[in-house]
Amino acid sequence: MSTWKKASKTNQKVHRERHQPESRKHLGLLEKKEDYKARARDHNEKERTLKILRKRALNRNPDEFYFHMINSHVVDGTHHELEKDDEHTSEQIRLMQTQDLRYISTKRTIESKKIDHLQSELHMLDAANKVRNKHIFFVDTLREAKKFNVVQHLETHPALLNRRINRPRLADLERLSLPLVDKASVHSAESKKKAMYKELKKRIEREKELSVIQRKLELKRHLHNKKEEIPKRIKPGTKTAPPVYEWKYERKR
Repeated sequence: MSTWKKASKTNQKVHRERHQPESRKHLGLLEKKEDYKARARDHNEKERTLKILRKRALNRNPDEFYFHMINSHVVDGTHHELEKDDEHTSEQIRLMQTQDLRYISTKRTIESKKIDHLQSELHMLDAANKVRNKHIFFVDTLREAKKFNVVQHLETHPALLNRRINRPRLADLERLSLPLVDKASVHSAESKKKAMYKELKKRIEREKELSVIQRKLELKRHLHNKKEEIPKRIKPGTKTAPPVYEWKYERKR
């Protein structure tokens, strides 16, 4: 019986859908049932969407407003989100338009080296003296703690007590031969030190600004890469920070 079933299946006639007649070849391929089903499914889906949108339009409040009305638009039937321009300073815009990423990276490296050089000259002594450190001395009895004298214990001058570094002892001060310095020289040295700190502050701010421009240019280069999917912007850019984008995670082999 099973042999007869197999033989009957092999002898069955295969029913195929007819092709486009020769007289109608100029009209293109003949639509098959699968093509009709896909076209009908798409048509019904669009009809349902239009019905929902028509109902929403009838129930819409004429006084309603939300910011997405002005932050998006339709071009040639395609919906697009309006990308707001990031906040830049005039100098940042000029640099980003006229220079490339390599130039910005080179300038930032130069500024970093100059900052390191200035910091090595100044040693950041003033900033170090402002930091409050604790130096704990241990004694055996409460009586010794009440009579404890820090100046005598460190054997230094009271004027040098608040220093963190370069605090010589009285014996070392007696052996030193200090030159006589007039008030004009002291004032000149102080003015020079203030000028160096001012220059250091400007260079640090300049280096931070260049780092922001560098990161913005790197992001711009990634956004122009057509091989990658357009990321989602989470946070717009500002004068002090680049924009934040989120790329879709793709597992690499």
